[in-house]
Amino acid sequence: MQIRKIITIVEETKMENGVELAAPVKKAAAVAVIKNPFAGKYVEDLTELIDAGEELGRLLGRKAVAALGGEPAESYGKAAVVGELGELEHAAAILHPKLGKPFREAVQGGKAIIPSAKKRGPMGTPIDVPLHYKDAAFVRTHYDAMEVRVTDAPAADEILVALAVTSSGRPLPRIGGLQKSEVKGEDGLR
Repeated sequence: MQIRKIITIVEETKMENGVELAAPVKKAAAVAVIKNPFAGKYVEDLTELIDAGEELGRLLGRKAVAALGGEPAESYGKAAVVGELGELEHAAAILHPKLGKPFREAVQGGKAIIPSAKKRGPMGTPIDVPLHYKDAAFVRTHYDAMEVRVTDAPAADEILVALAVTSSGRPLPRIGGLQKSEVKGEDGLR
């Protein structure tokens, strides 16, 4: 795997709609821009990208969690933007078969499915990394997203891969539903 650049983004919300938060809500994303070895050609066997996904899950997962500054990760998500000479299946190869296990290790948990998004686009294409609570997908307080955009990526023959984590749910959540304190942690849902 050839990595052109790695970017770490940290967002810290201290106030929402004029209300000061008891504790800041932190979101962090670790992003890698990699060369797409299959750009411009159809290849049946995507093992090279599947294996890259495992490596990126470990590398970016650790970087994203570290960017929270010692706070534990509560939510997670993943996304990829494939350059114009690639295909969506290239993003899927990175995001799905092997990336999850090392990412879950980095967040120290992760019974819930890791929400994902993928798209194709030119340099500067933004993508919303979907987020939800790592151990129970139905915890509404943690339904969120983090926009990621790199001005010079992906080039036509590259793939941008982003993993995001949060230190808590949304600021000032109040729509009800399953609360983090009520999670049983048995099935990844509740």
